[in-house]
Amino acid sequence: MSERLRLAVGVMGNVASMLLYAAPMLTFSRVMKKKNIEGFSCVPYVLALFNCCLYTWYGLPIVSYQWENFPVVTINGIGILLEVSFILIYLWFSSTKVKQKEVAKMVVPIILICVATGMISTFVFHEHRRRKVFVGSIGLVASIAMYASPLVVVRQVIKTKSVEFMPFYLSLFSFLASGLWMAYGLLSHDLFLASPNLVGTPLCILQLILYFKYRKNPVMEVEPQKWPDLEYNDDKLKQEEKKDQSMLVLTENLSTKN
Repeated sequence: MSERLRLAVGVMGNVASMLLYAAPMLTFSRVMKKKNIEGFSCVPYVLALFNCCLYTWYGLPIVSYQWENFPVVTINGIGILLEVSFILIYLWFSSTKVKQKEVAKMVVPIILICVATGMISTFVFHEHRRRKVFVGSIGLVASIAMYASPLVVVRQVIKTKSVEFMPFYLSLFSFLASGLWMAYGLLSHDLFLASPNLVGTPLCILQLILYFKYRKNPVMEVEPQKWPDLEYNDDKLKQEEKKDQSMLVLTENLSTKN
């Protein structure tokens, strides 16, 4: 019964995480449409890639015992594909080589750390328990860094009393994924899976509280460069779409008069 419950929670965690990883598709559809990364930051996607790589390795039979953490492997494997896609799109539409170099300086060390972690855990440690402790400890740091990245958004929301750059669905999916993986880790008696989410879940709850507190406040006009955050809020997108439509109608009227 406990094994079935653990598996069920793992499957639900996969679904919630899939929604979370897919959420930035709105951002990158906007980037591809405008062919400009505007003020978006690549840091959260690089940190998410780091986290996914480590926990995919953690869940494989080389580190874990057989396929006890198969749900961890599946969702983080999908996460790797999505995050790599997002980073490549970001690099493609970067307007300057400076930003491309900045991303490369973040990605290359992360790849080296992941490769070194895989090599050391395979050839230095010969027991699953020690491998899990080694890889899990590094993964714990990566997860906490990933969950800490939205604190910049939280600070700006409190400062401006506006949820313009903190979309509801991103916060909701983060909460669901974090809560479910915390439950999965506790049911598996695996602190390396539960601990990061013990940190992430309260942060996600804080984001939801702030959203409901400030969601009715007017959207503030702020230049994108001053906001190194992930997504535009839905209200902001709608306002910008209306502006684009108004400009299009105005252009057509002018053309007709001419």
